[in-house]
Amino acid sequence: MPNAVLKPAATRLQYKLKAVPLAVTRTLLRSAKGEARTAKRTRNWTAPHSVLRDFLLSCPFLALSAALAGPPVPTPPETLQTLLSGNYAPASGFRARAAILNWNIERGKNLEDIKEQIRQNKPDLCIFQEVDLGARRTHGEDVAKELAEAFKMNYVFAPEFQELSQGTAEEPAFHGQALLTTLPVRAARMIRFQHQSGFWKPRRMMISSLPMLQRREGGRVALVTEIDNGGKPLVVYNLHLESKGTGQLRLEQLDEVIDDAKRYPPQTPIIVAGDFNSFTSHSSLIPRLREAGFRSALGDQRVRTHVMVGALDWVFVRGSIECEHGHVLRVPGSDHFPIAVDVRL
Repeated sequence: MPNAVLKPAATRLQYKLKAVPLAVTRTLLRSAKGEARTAKRTRNWTAPHSVLRDFLLSCPFLALSAALAGPPVPTPPETLQTLLSGNYAPASGFRARAAILNWNIERGKNLEDIKEQIRQNKPDLCIFQEVDLGARRTHGEDVAKELAEAFKMNYVFAPEFQELSQGTAEEPAFHGQALLTTLPVRAARMIRFQHQSGFWKPRRMMISSLPMLQRREGGRVALVTEIDNGGKPLVVYNLHLESKGTGQLRLEQLDEVIDDAKRYPPQTPIIVAGDFNSFTSHSSLIPRLREAGFRSALGDQRVRTHVMVGALDWVFVRGSIECEHGHVLRVPGSDHFPIAVDVRL
């Protein structure tokens, strides 16, 4: 079945590098360097002259940044509230058990490794973060759709950000969360957190194509999917909490999820999973979930899920659902390791 848009499409933001001829850029740089050399030869600098000298010496870098970055092209406002979905799974009835794979897949850059883990683990639910759509770094792939089609699963994709350096004015690129399942999807929505970091916003003097300085429009979200398990509901919250922010910011984002989950009756099986960016062992995120009645698929363990940092990724459950055999897979495919767990429903 072709992709279905679950919410009305919105006009997408556009962003382009400012077009500056190479000859103009060279002229700017030469002029700035000439002024800097002249300033450097001047004797008897006073304090005000030192400020002027530092400015002139920095001109080449300012000129280059201005030439390459440029301002965003004015466009209509973008809500980034469009969910994409596709149905590729055969009809399914009630499942007493289900296998879960929670994984930050690092945009899907190593797609064959990701596919291999799906083949080996045969999950009924794939809860994925950092999923690309139309980005240059992943060859313009629609990663969620590609995986769903390949493994005959239904899917929903929620965009966190428009990646301003990864697309074009005509074909913008997006990055977000995806849920893939062999079960029918009853409904889906997203929570765009009220509390956000300003780190990713476009800036006039920033070279947005550098990976560590990438510019984005949008903000962190939780993808909420209501699944039909043979007439009984299963609710999945797919989170990616902010990496460029404080522990307090991440806690405020998590609180929005916990508050939203109160709409469901206490016995409703709920999964809260994703990349929490819980960098320290003293993170208040895990105690907050336990206070709200959620249980970790890994019990009391804190298991490293990133190649360098620590226990960033988690699976929690609440209601009439029990976890079994939760473990972290040390496998290639991403800078994060997936969590695999079986649940009884």
